[in-house]
Amino acid sequence: MTDLFTTELFQKFIKFGVVGFTGLFVDFGITWFTKEKLKVPKYVANAIGFSSAATTNYFLNRIWTFESTNPEIMLEYGEFLLISLVGLLLNTLILYLVVSKVKINFYVAKIFAIGMVTVWNFFANVLITFNPERVTALLF
Repeated sequence: MTDLFTTELFQKFIKFGVVGFTGLFVDFGITWFTKEKLKVPKYVANAIGFSSAATTNYFLNRIWTFESTNPEIMLEYGEFLLISLVGLLLNTLILYLVVSKVKINFYVAKIFAIGMVTVWNFFANVLITFNPERVTALLF
């Protein structure tokens, strides 16, 4: 990880974006369903949608984006979820500020929040969750 901005990292960011785009459908679908059909409060529905997408994104990123072979799957998953929870807090804060202060539609604001949090999630996962140098250091 001597050079943070490489072609390989850019390719991983593209893959991360593709996985994230699939997660967007999980996030929006579950958020919409819980908010509109189950009548769950919108910020709780947002948390449920975001958390569901984070779980599917972990598995897709582990297999495809980062091709992780880390045998400590539960530790890796926990790190991914912790980063996602920080992302959820950022997502909810951005969503709240944009909806309540800027007065933008909830779903439009959600797209903006997802974009901002994607950058956080990618770099945190590159440096922590899927960092092979870090895994090697932990195992020895």
